[in-house]
Amino acid sequence: MRTFRRNRKIEKLKSATESSQPDHSPDLLTGKYDEDLEMIKKAFEKSSDVILREFKIGEAKKIKAAVIYADGLADATTIHNFILESLMNETHEVVPPTHLFSQPSLLEWAKNVRLAVGNISEITHYDELYTMVLSGNTIILVDGFTGAISASTAGWEDRGVTEPSAQTVVRGPREGFSENIRTNTALIRRKIKDSNLHCEEKKIGRVTKTNVAIMYIKGIVNDKVVEEVHQRLDQIDIDGILEGGYIEELIQDETYTPFPTIYNTERPDVVAGNLLEGRVAIIVDGTPFVLVVPALFIQNFQVSEDYYQRADIATLLRMLRIICFLIALVGPSFYVAVTTYHQEMLPTPLLISLAAQREGVPFPAFVEAIIMEVTFEILREAGIRMPRAVGQAVSIVGALVLGQAAVEAGIVSASMVIVVSITAISNFVFPAYNMAISVRMLRFLMMFLAASFGLYGITLGLLALLLHLNSLRSFGIPYMAPFAPFVLEDQRDTLFRLPHWRLLSRPRLVNQKNMRRQTDAIATKQHQKN
Repeated sequence: MRTFRRNRKIEKLKSATESSQPDHSPDLLTGKYDEDLEMIKKAFEKSSDVILREFKIGEAKKIKAAVIYADGLADATTIHNFILESLMNETHEVVPPTHLFSQPSLLEWAKNVRLAVGNISEITHYDELYTMVLSGNTIILVDGFTGAISASTAGWEDRGVTEPSAQTVVRGPREGFSENIRTNTALIRRKIKDSNLHCEEKKIGRVTKTNVAIMYIKGIVNDKVVEEVHQRLDQIDIDGILEGGYIEELIQDETYTPFPTIYNTERPDVVAGNLLEGRVAIIVDGTPFVLVVPALFIQNFQVSEDYYQRADIATLLRMLRIICFLIALVGPSFYVAVTTYHQEMLPTPLLISLAAQREGVPFPAFVEAIIMEVTFEILREAGIRMPRAVGQAVSIVGALVLGQAAVEAGIVSASMVIVVSITAISNFVFPAYNMAISVRMLRFLMMFLAASFGLYGITLGLLALLLHLNSLRSFGIPYMAPFAPFVLEDQRDTLFRLPHWRLLSRPRLVNQKNMRRQTDAIATKQHQKN
């Protein structure tokens, strides 16, 4: 029902946008060389980076032709060596003029005889022609041919494959996605060499026309999830997509939630692992972060390195992340509740020590916590936005100096500085950055409940949080799976990880078919003994 209401809202917005804009039906190429060329020149007259080169082809050099490409987006070497030189050189293999301009003949002649480039297609509309030029392709216009020929010559400079900066590991691959969509799909193809790995592309954005690729493994993925992904992407009607965050916000199931219901990563091995579990990857051109759906809550506490270490080490680290999640969420709240309402819970020596520290502090514990948390958030944001050479040093030194000065000035107590520091360090343990931001927001709400109702307020907040998490869906899959609903088979790879030879099946709620990942090693050994 929630998805239906969201789809109706998108349809209304789309119809309103279409009604407010004039109808621009794409015009066909006329087939008249001079008119088509004049129209193209007019469209790009203010674009100095679009190159238009006219020449003549044929043995008698009587056939007028032109190539159009965008400098910087197309590979100039490919254009010169494999298009211009091939067409302008005299040869006896040129098709006679009487057959050259029939609709299929020129295209076949270009494909099979003259042009040594990878992908060649026919263009019949001006809008399609402009999009191809601005995507790095080269357009070939020939006098007498009613359409145009598009040759794949994309060759712009990109960042290349480097180590991911946001998701580092001690053991594992050091390669990360780049801003080039074709590089990203190739990195995934390197991991999964299977013809069932499908890659479907579409353009989103009326102005930017951003390339978006959808990758999944046929036979493993749930076909309904793939259909839902296509449906939601097709309903997007926006002028531009500059990063995957645009799409993430437009296709997510629930808008008003602090928790991420779509997973993002810049590691090809993580995407490959999710595809093998039956998920769908959404790759957006221009960003190194790939979206993965459906996403689960427990997925934000798992990293690829868990599967490269021994099972006992991976289990210990996962438990540590869960403990850090609880500390980051309710650490300051618990301190505020105990020191304000429940002093009897503390041992007498500790209570006396805390009372001595707070003797000169003029603010209640809640105000102390707010001051320190806001100050630390300012320092953290400043450290991120400042130049990398000085940002980290400024944030660390600033925290130490301000914390020490605040204690000496009597504004906050030393124990509060310790609590906020442990909370901040615990927040950095989360592998998923957007989950860490969610906890940072919820921490302030939990502190307010603790200051108002003590431990009862914290309990009430955690219950409300648990109910909210259980109400979330990610492309139809319960967000808290496999805990709610509880799936015993999937507990092998959640809070703890069993050895690889015990991970026999894929997640049941994510994958509805081809559940088996490997044969049962124990059953095989028993069969061999018998």
